[in-house]
Amino acid sequence: MLTFPFSLADPIRYPGPPPQASDVVIIGGGVIGVTTALFLAKRNISVTLVEKGRIAAEQSSRNWGWIRKQGRDADELPIVIEACRLWRELAEESGEDIGLNQTGVTYLARSQKDLAGFDAFMKIAAEHDLDTRLIDGDETANLFEGASRRYAGAMVTPSDMRAEPWLAVPALARLAVRHGVKIVENCAARALELSAGRVSGVWTEAGLIATSSVLVAGGAWSSLFLRKHGISIPQLSVRATVAATGPLPEIHAGAAADAQIAFRRRQDGGYTLAPGGSSQLSLGPDAFRHAPKYLPVLKANPLGMRYRLAAPAAFPDSWTTPRDWTPDGPSPFEAMRVLDPAPEHARLRAIEHDFQALFPQIGPVSLRTTWAGMIDAMPDVVPIVDRAQAIDGLFVATGMSGHGFGIGPGIGRVVADLIQGNDPGHRLHRFRLARFSDGSAIRPGPGL
Repeated sequence: MLTFPFSLADPIRYPGPPPQASDVVIIGGGVIGVTTALFLAKRNISVTLVEKGRIAAEQSSRNWGWIRKQGRDADELPIVIEACRLWRELAEESGEDIGLNQTGVTYLARSQKDLAGFDAFMKIAAEHDLDTRLIDGDETANLFEGASRRYAGAMVTPSDMRAEPWLAVPALARLAVRHGVKIVENCAARALELSAGRVSGVWTEAGLIATSSVLVAGGAWSSLFLRKHGISIPQLSVRATVAATGPLPEIHAGAAADAQIAFRRRQDGGYTLAPGGSSQLSLGPDAFRHAPKYLPVLKANPLGMRYRLAAPAAFPDSWTTPRDWTPDGPSPFEAMRVLDPAPEHARLRAIEHDFQALFPQIGPVSLRTTWAGMIDAMPDVVPIVDRAQAIDGLFVATGMSGHGFGIGPGIGRVVADLIQGNDPGHRLHRFRLARFSDGSAIRPGPGL
C-alpha cells in the first residue's frame, strides 16, 4: 500500500526566510490561502504566505476532488459558479495537468423519499440556470451499467467537474510564486502584532513580518489561532476517512454518491472512495463549548456524526493542546506541522466492501492509498468569509465544512477584493463572522 503523498518527510520547497514586511500576510497554505495570494499578487500587491508544514498537506489534498455546484447552499452557489470558471482559467494558466475534467456529479436516490429530498435544490438550480436535472430509475441504471442496486432515480449536474487535489493546489502555489507571492513553508504563524487595536504585523517562528492586513485561512487551526486574540468561532474539526483504489475498469467517469458510499473516477485510472455522509468528532474543550450551536444541524441529521472521547495529543481540540502561548516561544502549530489523522479501519473495510458489492463486475477492489482528513466544520455548514470588526486589518476565511476545494478559487478572489476594500461581487451576509454572536438563528445549509 502506498503512503499519502504529503508529509513532513517531503522536502521544503519554499524555505524562506520570510521578508521583514509585506502588504498582506496569509496564514495557511491550503486552496483558500493560495488562491487569495495569487489574486492579490496579480494586482501587484506584495503577499507573504506562511505555512506551518507543507503547502496543501492538510485538507486541501485530502478531500474527494469534487468541483460541484450541485447540492450547494443557495448563498454559496454564485461563488462556486465563478469558481468553476476560475478553475478552468487557472488550470490553463498554470500549464500543468491537474486532472481537471467535466464529468458531472450524480446524487443517487435509493427511494422515492430520497428523490423528493432533491426538490429544494432543483428550485435553486433553476434560479441559476444550472443544467441540473432529475433522472428516473431506468436512466440511472443506464448511467451506471452493472450496478447491483436498482435506484429510484438520481440528481445529475453534467457541468460539474473533478480534479486531483494532490496535483491542483501545489500547481496553483507554483503559479502564485511566478506572480510574485512569497511562500514560506515550515514557518508557523504564532500571533498577531497589534498597534492601537489594528494589525501591524505577524509573529512567526522566524520573526516578525510587518503588515497591515492578515488573512487567517488555517482550516482546522483557525479557531485556535483566533481565540488567542479574543475572537471565538464555533468551528470544530471532524475526521473523514478516504481511500484511493488501484486502476480499475471505468464504471463511471464522474463523481457519485448515495447514503452509503461516495466515489470519483481518478486521473490514474482508479477511484477515490469514501463513506457517504458520515464523519467522526473527537470531544474536546471546543466541542463542549460550542455544542449548543450545533444542535440544529445535529437534529437535522442525527446519524451523520459519530463521536470519539478525545482527540490525539497536539490536535487542534485535544484536551492537552495549549490555548495560550507567547510569540517568542513554541506554539501548538509547531507541535503539529501536518495534521495527519489515521483513517478509521472499519470505514475502510466498509467502503472496500460496499464499492465492490455495488459494482461486482469490476472484480476485486484493492485500496492503494488510505488517509483521513480533518474537516473544518461550522454549525450551519457554510464558511466564515469576513473582516474581523474587533481587529482592524484582520480577515477570516475558514470553516469551509468540506466544501472548500471546489469553491476555493471563488473564495480566494472574493477575499482578495475584501482585503483591498473592493466590492466582492457577491452577497456575503450569510458568511459574516458576527452571525454566531448577534442573536441570529442557526440556519443549517443543505446536507447534500
